Amino acid sequence: MLRRSPAPAPALRSVLAALGSPTAVSETRTPALRAAQGPLSPELPLPVHVLGVTGAPGAAPGAPSAATPRTRLVGWRFLIRSGDRAIAAGDTMLTPDGWSFSHFFEGPYVLSTERALAQAEALPTLYQPRLLSIPELYMLTLWLHAEPDGEGTPAAPAAADLLVPLAPAPPGIAAHRPYRIADLLPVLTTRLAPPPLAGSAAPA
Repeated sequence: MLRRSPAPAPALRSVLAALGSPTAVSETRTPALRAAQGPLSPELPLPVHVLGVTGAPGAAPGAPSAATPRTRLVGWRFLIRSGDRAIAAGDTMLTPDGWSFSHFFEGPYVLSTERALAQAEALPTLYQPRLLSIPELYMLTLWLHAEPDGEGTPAAPAAADLLVPLAPAPPGIAAHRPYRIADLLPVLTTRLAPPPLAGSAAPA
């Protein structure tokens, strides 16, 4: 089950304005949007967080300087629906003046996001859906936060959270399989961690 957070009103307004002003944003429209017939509707808003790590390279596990995961809210994404299917997505970003339209895009992540949300709706536990991006790994996941707060505000991953990698997923990680965050996050953190400095001892 899902408890979706309402998108910030300025973020939604910026996407609606972009959809309603084809001349102003013609360079950002995707082929599917340009070819669409009938009205286009932004739906299923999801806060987009980025995962990174902090810490010094080569630090021993458990040490204060060891790599640790961190997340930050960077935008809101809307699936753009034409008729009964999503054909693209629209991203917004946070600027000094508030939420603003960023760009439209299409591709496998659009359908994969719809599929992952349908999977999550069938789960017995209540989750708050978010997107967690790992740019360095070219990876996007549906982050199912187990402590819904209704705001979509930044929060650190919790032990009860699930991550559902969207397709295409990196090698060795199965797309559309729900992973306990305690199982997948260490794998991602290891791949993101900087290499040990020359001459430093590798972690045991």
